[in-house]
This record gives sequence, C-alpha cells and structure tokens, in this order.
Amino acid sequence: MTETLADLLITGGTVVNESARFPADVAIRDGVIAFVGHPAFAPRARETLDAKGRLVIPGAIDVHTHIREPGMTHKEDWTTGTRAAAAGGVTTVFDMPNTEPAIASVEALDRKKDAAARQAHVNYGLYGILDERSLDHLPALAEAGVIGFKLFYGNTTGNNPAPNDGAVLEGFEVLAELGLRCSIHAENSPMLFWRENRMKAAGRDDAFAHLSARADIVALESLNRCIVLSEWTGARIHIVHESCMRSIPVIRDAKARGVPMTVETCPQYVLIAAEDLIGDRARIARLNPPIREGRQREPILQALLDGTIDILGTDHAPHAMEEKQHASFWDNACGFPGVETSMRLMLTFAHEGRMSVEQYVRMASAAPARAFGLYPRKGVIQPGADADIAIVDPAQRKVIRGAELHSERSRFTPFDGMETVGGPVATIVRGRVVMRDGQVLDAPGWGRMERPQMPKGEPRNPATTTKAILQRDARPW
Repeated sequence: MTETLADLLITGGTVVNESARFPADVAIRDGVIAFVGHPAFAPRARETLDAKGRLVIPGAIDVHTHIREPGMTHKEDWTTGTRAAAAGGVTTVFDMPNTEPAIASVEALDRKKDAAARQAHVNYGLYGILDERSLDHLPALAEAGVIGFKLFYGNTTGNNPAPNDGAVLEGFEVLAELGLRCSIHAENSPMLFWRENRMKAAGRDDAFAHLSARADIVALESLNRCIVLSEWTGARIHIVHESCMRSIPVIRDAKARGVPMTVETCPQYVLIAAEDLIGDRARIARLNPPIREGRQREPILQALLDGTIDILGTDHAPHAMEEKQHASFWDNACGFPGVETSMRLMLTFAHEGRMSVEQYVRMASAAPARAFGLYPRKGVIQPGADADIAIVDPAQRKVIRGAELHSERSRFTPFDGMETVGGPVATIVRGRVVMRDGQVLDAPGWGRMERPQMPKGEPRNPATTTKAILQRDARPW
C-alpha cells in the first residue's frame, strides 16, 4: 500500500494552545492539521520545518484592521497590508468597511472581494458597514459572506458620519435575527466634536488637546448606549479598541446580565502613556480613541488577562507619511500600523512574566475565532483545524524600526526603537509558509475569504421591532 505523505511536518517544537503546552510534532496535509503528537508516530512529509527550541502556536486573528483598498491605496493596499500581517505572525485579518466606497452594499463588497482575492497573502474577513445606507442591504451582505458589521459611533477615516440611533436600533433588530456580530467604535460623536470645536476656538492646538476632546465620558456614554441597544434587541456586539479603565465595571456588569457582547483592546492602550506623547511621537500616536494617561494601562491589561476584555486587536490604521506631518495637531491623520508589531510586543510581556503565552493565544487567536464563528476551525492547534500557524522564537531579540515595516506607505510607529523579546520566525497559512526568518514569501492570492458560522440569532422584544410596528394595527406586546 502506498504511504500518504504529509505536505509539511513541523518537528521538535512545543505546541501552545490557550489551555496547555506540550512537545509535539505537527503534520499538515491539504491545508489542514492532520497530526499532532509524539515524533515516533508522525507521518513522513514532503517538507520538514525544524522548530526545536521554538513554540508552535495558532496564528493570530486580528479582528480590527484597515487595509484601505479600495479607494485609499496611497495609504495601504491588500498586498502591503497582508504582507505586514504575514511578517507579524497574523494568519487572518478582518478588514473594516470604511474604505471608498464604504461597504454598504453587495456591489461594494464585490469590489473589495476582487482586490483581496488577487493580492492577499493571509486569510481575511470583510465587514459590512451599519448605517442608514446599508439598512436595506444587511441580509444580502450577510448572505454574501461578511464576517460581521461595523458601526462607527465615533468619527473615522472616510465619509461615514455616525448614524441616527433609530437606524442603529433597526439595524440591531435585523442583526439579532441574522446572528452576526456588530463591531462598534463606541465614542459619542456630538460630544467629541462639540468639545473639539470649543478648543479650536479657544486656540488649543497642543499634543494633549485630542485626548481632552475625548475624555472618558465620551467613550463611557457610547458604551452604555451600545449595551442598552444590544440587551434590548439581542444583537451580538463587539466593542473595539477599549481604552478606559472606567469601562471595566460596566462591561463586567453587562456580561453578568447576559448581554451578548465581546470587547477588544490594543497594545497601545497597555504600553503607552499619554503624558509621554510629545512632538513627532504625539503626531504619530494620534488615534481614536486616544491613548490615555498612564494610570489606565494596568487596569486595562488586567481586564485583558482575566477575560473581561476578550480580544487583542490592533486597529491597524496606516496612512501616508505626509498625513502625519502637518503643523496643526488637529490636521494629522488618526492611526498607525499595528498588525506587524503586535505579537512581538505581547510576547515581550510574556518574557517579562506579565502574561503567559497561553493567555496570548487565547486573546489573539482562540477568543477571536470563537467570537466570530471560526472556532474550532481556527484558533487552536489540533487535528482537523486549518493549518494557520505561527512558529515563535521566545528568545528572539529585535528592535522595532518603523523604516522596516512591510506597510510600505506607512512606515512609522509609536513603538519605534523599542526592544522586543520573542517573535514569529515563520508564518504558515493553510499549510503554506508565507514568512520564514523575517522574509515574507511571495504568495499573492493565497489568502482565503473567511465566512462566519455563528450560532442562530436570539432576538429579544420582537413585538417592538421596526419591522413589527410597520404592520397595520400592530400591538407592542
């Protein structure tokens, strides 16, 4: 009988999942993990990758990236963005819908699908936008395979004003039936714009003005509103880039009541203090919501470690360099690249004993996969799972350099000059090595569009929905 060879055998490494670590070889066949176990029982393979002294972990799933194509390729495109992901051990990115055009219809989604399918080096999910334009298109977008939807209560790149709360309520009613999760930028736009305009009129144009416009109340009010709407409708929500320590008890209470929500934060909110951001570094680190005062970092980190905050994202938001060099602080674009540096930053925390690699795997891979309907196909090293893997050298010492980032049009970072310990030395996407020893290999179009398999929706208060009250003689009971 002819022996069936594996395509790739990873030998000598230590597998780390969210709940355990153990020495094991990992064999891959047809893009799927076929074997995890003792080397004596491992199948032969066409190719072998030596992982001695290294960790074999599920590839990171970044649920919050802005690839910028279509419409803003002067900032980033699917080639540069997914090459950056591959360099950072990220095997799946979820792309936000605030491109040009915004993803408010199937036609706009198809245009983005075409661009991603030609260029992507890693897997990807595509968000639809939730606003007045998209309300009639939500079921069609879900059928077309969006990973979820994005609600911008706070202002963002592109022409995407915050929608009316009535439209949001109606959208949540639809999403509660569809079962798809809605990621939310939770900042109160009327509050922040009022405060910003007042400061501009008063002549404030300093590095701390942006933070002052977006004091914690701006995020807290919006967070509470999102929770109320989710609890009333049953819509599943995901609060992105949580930055406020005052949000933590609100989140805990909501989860305890059964609100169907998950929450993310980003490395910048646990590593950088606002009081240290001056001059060029302040311009580079300007983003929404802002990096807050240093005393907020540790509570956010602890909430991430104990699971109150479920997910580590990045809010990877590249811009052309000149968009970060305006004389007026208000004129500088908000956001910076993050998908390439996140794993290194958090593995440095593990090296310092501030978290375990198991905790990193939970927040960066397993929890995102569960929240968005990809688990256990992704987020775990086990037979039957997709072979999306990062091989990590826990002792690797490197310095982050903005000039070396694979986001070629956006080579800046507030982490420039920071030494990291631990980092990915190989990235494997569905069995194909797309990065080895820091070199991203040519694999355009290898990335696959990921579609969620979410549990059936659980709508609440169906008699009060917009759809219900449009019926003649409807009663709200």
